[in-house]
Amino acid sequence: MTEAPMIQPGEVAGWPKLVVTYTTEPANVARLLPPGLEPLDPTVTIAFYCVPVLGEPEYGVSVKVPAAWQGVEGQYNLGLGIDQEAAVHISAETNGQPKFLCDISLFRVGDAITARATHQGYTFVEFAGRSIGAVEPRSGAFTEHEWWTKYSRAIGGETGTYDFAPHVVDVATTFEPRHLEKVEGDVLLRDSPWDPIARHLPVVESGSAHLVTNQPTARVITNGGPLDPEAFWPFADVIGGSRWPGHRGGPLAS
Repeated sequence: MTEAPMIQPGEVAGWPKLVVTYTTEPANVARLLPPGLEPLDPTVTIAFYCVPVLGEPEYGVSVKVPAAWQGVEGQYNLGLGIDQEAAVHISAETNGQPKFLCDISLFRVGDAITARATHQGYTFVEFAGRSIGAVEPRSGAFTEHEWWTKYSRAIGGETGTYDFAPHVVDVATTFEPRHLEKVEGDVLLRDSPWDPIARHLPVVESGSAHLVTNQPTARVITNGGPLDPEAFWPFADVIGGSRWPGHRGGPLAS
């Protein structure tokens, strides 16, 4: 069993990530993937984190679903809410990372773990649980692929045209496992027009929750290749910086 990581009092670097999973219906995942990305098992992963960015803490929350691109298994990121405005636009402009501003709370008191995310006045996901102790992490370094999409619709807004046609961005990150704690608790998805995880990816079966401490050793962001621009067009209109289906940057009409 690994030793619990120790950090200086008040330190931001080294916080574990709270990773929560659950199962939804396979059709729910398939509907959200642009043509060319292939659905895998219908496991939704929600992760809360706090890391130092630009010399201060950045709190974030992500929603991902398993998908394969050109035969490589990975996870498609539907949205990454963060509380630092500086990183939102530049991340989308350069790499297509689906960031948006969001209020996030993540803390531990003793063994109690609490997390929630609020956007446009709606708290769309909450988690409450307790750590039940360390478990053995996976052995050896591993690499995860995360899929983003980068595109730019044409100036003037002509239907079906782009200034930059849609491409998949391959984010390959290599990690060394450091520590893992099992958490027992409940995830609650709340209805929100701006972050419609409860509508598009409802819980069918509970999964797992862990506090994960991994050391990233490499991160490579590359152009993974083009998507079919015509088939992608219905997926181009999204809510804010996320990849949730939207209308003119806002929620779809109810």
